[in-house]
Amino acid sequence: MAYQYPHLCAPITLGRTTFRNRMFSAPMGGTDITNDGCIGPKSTAFYELRGKGGAGAVTVSECMVHPQTDGSHAYHLDESILNSLACATYTADAIRRHGAIPSLELSHSGMYAGTYMTDKSKQKSMHQWGPSACTRPDGVEVKALTKDLIDEIVAAYGHVAGLAKRAGFEMLMIHGGHGWLINQFLSPYFNKREDEYGGSLENRCRFAIEVLQSVRAAVGPFFPIEFRMSGSELFDGGYDLEEGCRIARQVEPYIDLLHVSAGTYQRGFGDTHPSMFKEHGCNVYLAAEIKKHVKVPVATIGGLNDPAQMEEIIASGKADVVYMARALLADPFLPNKVMANKSEDIVRCLRCFTCMAERAATSTRRCTVNPLIGRECEGDEVRPAPVSKKVLVAGGGPGGLYAAYTAARRGHQVILCEKEAELGGILKSEQALPFKYEMYQLAGTYAKFARDAGVEIRLNTEVTKEYVEKEAPDALIIAVGSAPLVPPIPGLDGDNVVVVNNYYLEKDKVGDDVVVMGGGLAGSECAIHLGQEGKTVHLVEMRDTLAPDANVRHRPLLLKEIDKYVHVHTGYRALRVTDEGVICADSKGQEVLVPGKSVICALGQRSRTDVVTALQGTAPFVRVIGDASRVSTITNAVYWGYHAALDI
Repeated sequence: MAYQYPHLCAPITLGRTTFRNRMFSAPMGGTDITNDGCIGPKSTAFYELRGKGGAGAVTVSECMVHPQTDGSHAYHLDESILNSLACATYTADAIRRHGAIPSLELSHSGMYAGTYMTDKSKQKSMHQWGPSACTRPDGVEVKALTKDLIDEIVAAYGHVAGLAKRAGFEMLMIHGGHGWLINQFLSPYFNKREDEYGGSLENRCRFAIEVLQSVRAAVGPFFPIEFRMSGSELFDGGYDLEEGCRIARQVEPYIDLLHVSAGTYQRGFGDTHPSMFKEHGCNVYLAAEIKKHVKVPVATIGGLNDPAQMEEIIASGKADVVYMARALLADPFLPNKVMANKSEDIVRCLRCFTCMAERAATSTRRCTVNPLIGRECEGDEVRPAPVSKKVLVAGGGPGGLYAAYTAARRGHQVILCEKEAELGGILKSEQALPFKYEMYQLAGTYAKFARDAGVEIRLNTEVTKEYVEKEAPDALIIAVGSAPLVPPIPGLDGDNVVVVNNYYLEKDKVGDDVVVMGGGLAGSECAIHLGQEGKTVHLVEMRDTLAPDANVRHRPLLLKEIDKYVHVHTGYRALRVTDEGVICADSKGQEVLVPGKSVICALGQRSRTDVVTALQGTAPFVRVIGDASRVSTITNAVYWGYHAALDI
């Protein structure tokens, strides 16, 4: 078989271990860590899914090697803890039995111990240790590690490495990046020591090298050791790419794979985890430059989800391995699809941060485009229904499409009706925003899945009570979505006004001076796009804050983009729209003109409750999903659609 992407699909041997392809699953934290640091069954299933999906290696994150000086809210591997070794063994086996190589990331948070705790009061009560004494920006005091504690931590790395090998892990990733302890020693910003561990580059690398030597002594020769580093810290005072190259040469003799990431978690979350506002592969240049200075294979990471781009990275010699994290949440089977020359079936990660925001909020995981994430223990197979039924889906947005696809996979006869000429629902509007284009693509991917599964799609077909009675389905899924809110503000019906949902159809009407009415997520993102196009953009919001509907990971990065491109007016209530802009009442009640020849109306959405009411009770089984039920998110629309189909 000739691979469409031969370099991406080629095996690679590290040490004496051969990996089936160059697509590796990056470390992603588990969700059911026990109180004593064991890997819970949900997390085992979480990692197994990536092994089943075809990744060459699956990395379990993060195993903290020294709980005495690190956070407790993380994995530990300790033979004195009941089930610790067993849980690790079950996890390694779950990955390995599908042909992937199980890897374990060994780490220490250093001065940021307890970062993942949802209870911040406990984090502040901990003893934080780092290379040097300091006070963190949040006021937490950090103590300098003594030489005895350094020796103890170095020994702990080796001890845990030996246990990991015993548990069946066949590679180890030593986390030396992202602002954690090893990175803190490497960094001239964090490391102010005056002993053999501070000052010169060689001294700052000493701790990392001692850790790698300790691990090698524990696992023996030919066992793959991977070192993860930030190619550059990407902030003033941290080390740059030139010094990153020198660090790479220092650690090269002790490793089999050099994993080049970027930034620090605490000072550059959007660098370490590139947002939708950045180019895919924005950090690849770091790996490409470092690869020129070392002989060991180099891995890269950073917003990668396109096999064509990843193929070019390897074929051109920028890196030898590509790592994906969020992309393998969106589609765990991406590597299998690439290996089978079915890349058109890949569900692309939206880089919306739903996954990481959910972990921060509830210590669980969800994915906007993959309702299985967080529920892997239920299995990834959709079971056939005991009786095939006729299912009618009203609405061709993301929730309706996924519901139809899932119902068809269960063996039902499925008809999906969309009253407009194109599928996608509210996702159609995203095609005009380049950084959200993958949301528009999502509708096409789901539509392909539905058609391939046998769904009959009827466009330009509105589902009414009479239509349902004529079709007489056994089940009706109502996914008719929402409509934009256009309040009776004088002038809002003028020719200079474009409703944000229709911007993709009417963008030629929008001039170089624009007022966006509504500072929610839709209005804020539209304002950013218009600003990126070079337009003068004013954003008007009645509340005191922007984008409160954005998740906690996406919102800070969105606000940074707002600062770059948009003039913001919070506490402004729109009174009327004129040819010159929007007349508003400011916080003191005084009238103010916000200038702009063009106006975007982004004042929210409203459920189509009239349609829902008319369709209730028209079939034996009726389920309302997505915005038709409650104006919410794509995540909920897809999740509710998936489970509605499973209930039929």
